[in-house]
Amino acid sequence: MKYPKKRTQGHYEDSKSGNRPDRRGGHPAKRASGSKERPRGEKAEAEEIRLNKFIADSGVCSRREADKLIASGVVLVNGKVVTALGTKVSSRDKVTIGTQSLKREKLQYVLLNKPKGYITTMKDPQERKTVSLLIQHACKERIVPVGRLDRNTTGLLLFTNDGQLAKKLTHPKHKIKKIYQVELDKPLTKSDLLAISEGVTLEDGFIAADKVAYLDPERKSVVGIEIHSGKNRIIRRIFAHLGYNVIKLDRTVFAGLTKKDIPRGKYRHLTTMEVNYLRML
Repeated sequence: MKYPKKRTQGHYEDSKSGNRPDRRGGHPAKRASGSKERPRGEKAEAEEIRLNKFIADSGVCSRREADKLIASGVVLVNGKVVTALGTKVSSRDKVTIGTQSLKREKLQYVLLNKPKGYITTMKDPQERKTVSLLIQHACKERIVPVGRLDRNTTGLLLFTNDGQLAKKLTHPKHKIKKIYQVELDKPLTKSDLLAISEGVTLEDGFIAADKVAYLDPERKSVVGIEIHSGKNRIIRRIFAHLGYNVIKLDRTVFAGLTKKDIPRGKYRHLTTMEVNYLRML
């Protein structure tokens, strides 16, 4: 028997089951077995999200890796094995992988103006100063750096527990803009400036800057360089290839974010608008 459909808030709802098809006309998203229905008007914390996102937001792995875990049958929701990739859960559901109980963390985004002398890692077996010391009071969640800066490189370094965004910002295909101010041991010649712009071949392949320019026509040992490559020590290696030593290297822009109002060694949290901007890149 077919049941009539009634209109509710712009969606069609099956009057028998209460399930709503998605806007594209697909089947209703599957609920995890044993999940409780959310009372009308309850806080957004109980809003349903896909299980793979819940797992990723707990800091275990990426969404793609979470899909593999779900399909392999090791993920339990409210004590029952779930293998359907479209399953949705809320913060009130108990999600476990093996003996590990997962909790969706609040996503944090912290922008640090890194000083010289700190290595980009959260722990160091040699007990050197790490960037973790500078952001240890930023939030209770475990956040990690997006990419890295050399020990003697200063400037912008983003930290987050949003694994999906971090992966996006570090993947070469997205060509995330990074701008550095470089101070050299001697003036950069116009021919070498052109060479950097057109590209040079290093031991690990060809690399070209997106933009390079003198910051002060009277002081040609200080230049600005825009580059999207994330290769290790890439800027220092470019200039070393041409016979220059980098005296100071400072990242002034990362993915459109700047150092404005962040003193050296200090940090700030990103605004919602900034986070949304990064997600659209």
